[in-house]
Amino acid sequence: MGSGSTSAVEFVRALDARLRAGENVAVATVVRIEGSASAKPGAKAIIDAQGRTVHGWIGGGCAESSVRDVAREVLASRSPQLIRLDLDDEVLGVGMPCGGYMEIYVEAMTQSPKLVVLGHGKIAETLVAFGHVLGFQTSVNDALATAEAFPQADHRITEDPDYAKVECDAETYVVIATQHKSDYEALQRVLGQSPAYVGLVASRKRSALVLERLHEDGVPLEKLRRVAAPAGLDIGGETPQEIALSILSEIVQLARGSRGSGRSLMDVKGVRITEAGVEVPEGPLESAKCPT
Repeated sequence: MGSGSTSAVEFVRALDARLRAGENVAVATVVRIEGSASAKPGAKAIIDAQGRTVHGWIGGGCAESSVRDVAREVLASRSPQLIRLDLDDEVLGVGMPCGGYMEIYVEAMTQSPKLVVLGHGKIAETLVAFGHVLGFQTSVNDALATAEAFPQADHRITEDPDYAKVECDAETYVVIATQHKSDYEALQRVLGQSPAYVGLVASRKRSALVLERLHEDGVPLEKLRRVAAPAGLDIGGETPQEIALSILSEIVQLARGSRGSGRSLMDVKGVRITEAGVEVPEGPLESAKCPT
């Protein structure tokens, strides 16, 4: 390996330090080569959100330059990519006079997303339970957020009437379910920050009243447009558990880069049953990849 080679222990320590600092990074791994390439299978590099290689080595400037944009895409979408680099195609490849190709697997290494629920009750309880199962760091903020009601919450805040302890960043998904008692105060606090998602559990009329008051009090329209009000996807949910499911579905769709249509998988990718028999349609199903 080249001068940037690193031991496995050093690599793990460097990656751990980045993640502990709250930084999301991509890891590029050479998985296959054919022909002459300076990096060998197993070579790894850590790439930051700006596309800079901050640790490790995968074969020099040309290969790293080609991976840079892919790493940024992977961090934005949270979906890994396996790319193939032509090592001797001056026009379409990476312009390295080595001959052959490299295959590089690029994956995101990120902090677990945070789900912050403001409020109590069955919807809030189910949101925290579902969020825990989906791998979110879960927090609940409410005076009635007991350990019995929220056994799966990673954090419970019970003495914060003004929501001064609510902190949001680009990895935070917030659901306001205060049962109308503190919708205004909660939104005011959350919209002063930069969460990935803000959902309000309220009727359309109630949502409009709260948002209108916030606008009258100086909250810009562009911030109000970020609020999902009412929160959730239209799945016909009626029970608290079904409403919580619709909200988590909306959050997952957003967290996955809004790639999902929200429609039935049968409509998007389903097998067709016609008079001629069973047909595999062209289009979306053809491009769907089964996880390996």
